[in-house]
Amino acid sequence: MLIRAGYDIALTVQVPTPLVLMLEVHPDREPDLMTPQIPVFDPPVPAQRYLDGFGNRCTRVVAPVGTLRTSMSFVIADSGLPDRQMPWAREVPVADLPADCLVFLMGSRYCETDLLSPVAWSLFGHLAPGWGRVQAIVSFVHNHIRFDYAHARPTRSAYEAYNEGVGVCRDFAHLAVTLCRCMNIPARYCTGYLGDIGIPPVDYPMDFSAWFEVWLDGQWFTFDARHNTPRIGRVVMARGRDATDVALTTSFGPSILSGFSVTTYEEIG
Repeated sequence: MLIRAGYDIALTVQVPTPLVLMLEVHPDREPDLMTPQIPVFDPPVPAQRYLDGFGNRCTRVVAPVGTLRTSMSFVIADSGLPDRQMPWAREVPVADLPADCLVFLMGSRYCETDLLSPVAWSLFGHLAPGWGRVQAIVSFVHNHIRFDYAHARPTRSAYEAYNEGVGVCRDFAHLAVTLCRCMNIPARYCTGYLGDIGIPPVDYPMDFSAWFEVWLDGQWFTFDARHNTPRIGRVVMARGRDATDVALTTSFGPSILSGFSVTTYEEIG
């Protein structure tokens, strides 16, 4: 299938302000692009693109005084298949993990493994290692947190989400990532596009989405604690330890988000 995706974001600043934007699809998905992904800036500003330490595509700009608007629209090819399932996938012992997986076992800004380790082992320590244990974690988080945009908070951590029991997709992902890491299962945070493809339309404004991936049987698998069901049409933009590593916009000075819209839908015809 073909998916049309894009965004229109505006930031207002009082002085020239450096920004780092992480708004392009991940290099893994670039071969699937059917049209170029070219960010447009209004007013025009010089832009420098680079790859960060996690392999994500980033753009550096300096926002002039006033409002800087950036937008992009592209078409990407997708298999049209739901998230891959492998219920027999096994956990990999820590001693046998690739070195680049180890960072995804450790605590990070929003994933306090030290605080949640006793909770994780009490809830999931008796379960057989492997896919089933990850799915048990996903189901627990799905049922434990109530989704509510009105209670979104950009500083909420996994431990706070566990205690408060409310949040948005990033909170579901942070808590699930943390519980997996507590059980010695490498888990990484993902952000990207996820439209209402293959499901009834949802009565929420379209937004970017957060989910996570775990390392089982020598490969990464996608899980989604908010929806707790395989979905069609994910387009990953960035991966990292948590939301700190994959922030859509990072402003090195005060800024106001003065406009925000996201589109993701199957393109027919």
